Order: sequence, then C-alpha cells, then structure tokens
Amino acid sequence: MTSKSLPNSRRGTAPSAAPCRVTVCRGCCCGDPAKVPGVDHAGQIPRLREALGGAAVVRASECLDVCDQANVIVVQPSAAGRAAGGRPVWLGLVNDDDALADIAAWVRAGGPGLAEPPGVLDLYAFTVSRRVGKALDA
Repeated sequence: MTSKSLPNSRRGTAPSAAPCRVTVCRGCCCGDPAKVPGVDHAGQIPRLREALGGAAVVRASECLDVCDQANVIVVQPSAAGRAAGGRPVWLGLVNDDDALADIAAWVRAGGPGLAEPPGVLDLYAFTVSRRVGKALDA
C-alpha cells in the first residue's frame, strides 16, 4: 500500500482541512472567581467562539496543571500549521477581552506555524513541562 492510498485522517478529511484547536482550561483554578476575581469566566468561551467565527474548534478542558497561570488558553496549530512547523502555544493570565480578541485575530489569520501572533501575546506566552504538554496532545 502506498502513502497515496492511506486515508489522511481518521475522519477521511485532508490534513489541511483540520483547523486550529483552542483549549480553555476550566479546572480547579482557571475559571474560578475566587482565584481570578473580576473576570466573566462563564462568558469567556462563548465570546471566544464568537470572535473566532468558526475559524477554530474551542473546547473546555479539566485542569491543565499550570494553576499559577490562570486563566490558561492553549492554541494548537491546524494540520497545515503543524506541517509548517507550528507547535501548541500556551497562554497564561488571559483574563481580559482584549487578550481574547488578539488570540482570535491570530487564529483567524492562521495561528501557529502560519501567522505571527500579535506582539502583545508574547506577554501571555509561557513554556510548560514536557509532561504537561504531552497531556494536552493526548
């Protein structure tokens, strides 16, 4: 069997069709008004989905084990972005709508591997341990 005859994914869609995924932590600390007061935690995910306009899949996750960075959002590259060298980008302290808008604009432009993030997102980006990172890829 040649590589041409292999399906491109479990769903049979082309890899380039797989969009970015945006994971919003909603574990023990992220999304908790006691840990991060003054944020409309319940409204973050719907506002992010609206701002993305279908450009990415948004999902909530249990604790991502980086509680000191609450609220955490991870932007995983699309299939095309990963093929271009993009890797998941972890963003912490995402506690305002301006940050959500910047994340959405970047993802709509292509996200990791395909578009440069707005410079302000450098202030939110952080590196996680391999153990934590692998847990999200599973």
